Amino acid sequence: QVQLVESGGGLVQAGGSLRLSCAASGRTFSRYDMGWFRQAPGKEREFVAAINWSSGRTYYADSVKGRFTISRDNAKNTVYLQMNSLKPEDTAVYYCAAKDPVLRGRYSYYDERGYDYWGQGTQVTVSS
Repeated sequence: QVQLVESGGGLVQAGGSLRLSCAASGRTFSRYDMGWFRQAPGKEREFVAAINWSSGRTYYADSVKGRFTISRDNAKNTVYLQMNSLKPEDTAVYYCAAKDPVLRGRYSYYDERGYDYWGQGTQVTVSS
């Protein structure tokens, strides 16, 4: 069982930066792939970024590639999303999620069906 709590959201002007954090409980955090998703008003939830539990390999949606960076600190049971050059279209509720690489290995990192544990979300608003 993994419990996730996001923080770091807020209001920022276009071109600015924010760093989201996701604190996880549970001794096996380091064995989970971690992902960030977002949901804008009136839209479906979409993949943003993910990081492999073992290799640290990262994956990004095309819309954020080059602007966002996902990282993790297993000693602190925390995953981060550094967001730079923010745009108004990045406005959304951001969720972190945990994926068991063994039980959900058939799902790609981009598929939310592969993630069993979700945080409550944190609002990011980018003003123009």
